[in-house]
Amino acid sequence: MGSTAVEKIISRSAGRAVQVGEFVEVPVDFAYLHDGTGPLIVDALGKMGVEKVIDPDRVGIVFDHSVPPYSDQAATLQAKVRKFARSQGILKFHDLGEGICHQVMPEKGYVSPGTVVIGADSHSCTLGCFGLFSSGVGATDLAYILATGGTWLKVPETLKVECTGVLKGKLSSKDLILEIVKMVGTDGATYKALEFSGEAVRQMSQSSRMTMSNMAVEMGAKTGFMEADAKTFEFLGRTGPVVKTDSKTETVTVDAGSLDPKVACPGSVANVKSVVEVEGTHIDQAFLGSCTNGRYEDLYEAAKIIKGKKVHQDTRFIVIPASKTIQLAAQKDGLMDIFQEAGAIIGVTGCGPCLGVHMGVLGENEVCVSTSNRNFIGRMGHPKSSVYLASAQTVAASAVEGKITDPRRFA
Repeated sequence: MGSTAVEKIISRSAGRAVQVGEFVEVPVDFAYLHDGTGPLIVDALGKMGVEKVIDPDRVGIVFDHSVPPYSDQAATLQAKVRKFARSQGILKFHDLGEGICHQVMPEKGYVSPGTVVIGADSHSCTLGCFGLFSSGVGATDLAYILATGGTWLKVPETLKVECTGVLKGKLSSKDLILEIVKMVGTDGATYKALEFSGEAVRQMSQSSRMTMSNMAVEMGAKTGFMEADAKTFEFLGRTGPVVKTDSKTETVTVDAGSLDPKVACPGSVANVKSVVEVEGTHIDQAFLGSCTNGRYEDLYEAAKIIKGKKVHQDTRFIVIPASKTIQLAAQKDGLMDIFQEAGAIIGVTGCGPCLGVHMGVLGENEVCVSTSNRNFIGRMGHPKSSVYLASAQTVAASAVEGKITDPRRFA
């Protein structure tokens, strides 16, 4: 019969064999939260009468949503979580400017292949690309995990996405995942584990894989799993089990080698078209960053396009690295100089304008092309603003032209 990789990981955690569709209680190997969900979690623990978390060494906290705080209320809530972290002895606490939680957790080597990781954020599915089961939960569920060390879940069925071929030219994993969202739909993987595989995935860097798994939740998935390999171990700075699926699963196939640059048009992540179909659309803002595409390779590819050029006079170009580590590497290699000389605005490492509350919110009728993961109505500001989702290359090319532009036009 065999089992899926996710079944095997949950079975290991549960201490017995589990099956798809079964409700199980499992120990959680690592849990993490941020300044957005943290105050709610602290309050929930108080209502439960919990004075101490069960294991502070298995908890990570990152301030990333409001960096620096955009209001006195935000600053007060951060102070509340900061006090909580200190009182609980949580040493894996990263204050303002360290980066986005989904980047910082693996970057610091806090997670391991074959484990169960739960985060208080919907994009916690990102870490599934490290060969583990990772999913997002609400504040009350995360508080329960901190109090007891475990959680309950339904063992998800697996939908395998076989990515054949190899990405070419100025194509990236963002173009590939947008095509997959178009194929699967925003609810086509509801409560499933998406397992990305195939030659295109094997050829990708670990950072590119993170982009793929990050957007699994946009299809309703619980996690975006990938088998661990040497690239995974190198990124994490540790080894671990390579868990493989050895049972038949529902499978969809996409040819990465035949793709052209993609863009998700306003209103839905699944409203995906080729860039050439919307090329020429005026933009007021371009955003390069977020937990989807704020990594070094994104900055590098964007810098290659914008080097020696200027941001269009009618466009704001905001660049925010996903972590301090990435920012320092980009500064050392001159990438940040390239952006600033072109006229880009460099933001503090964190989520930035992605959540639509600060550092680049959109005004009425304004249009943004963004490397982030969601383009719901009002996601990045005014409800009458519009957001297009695209790769770092497309965003950089568009920033130069002041309109949505095919990055292949740039040598």
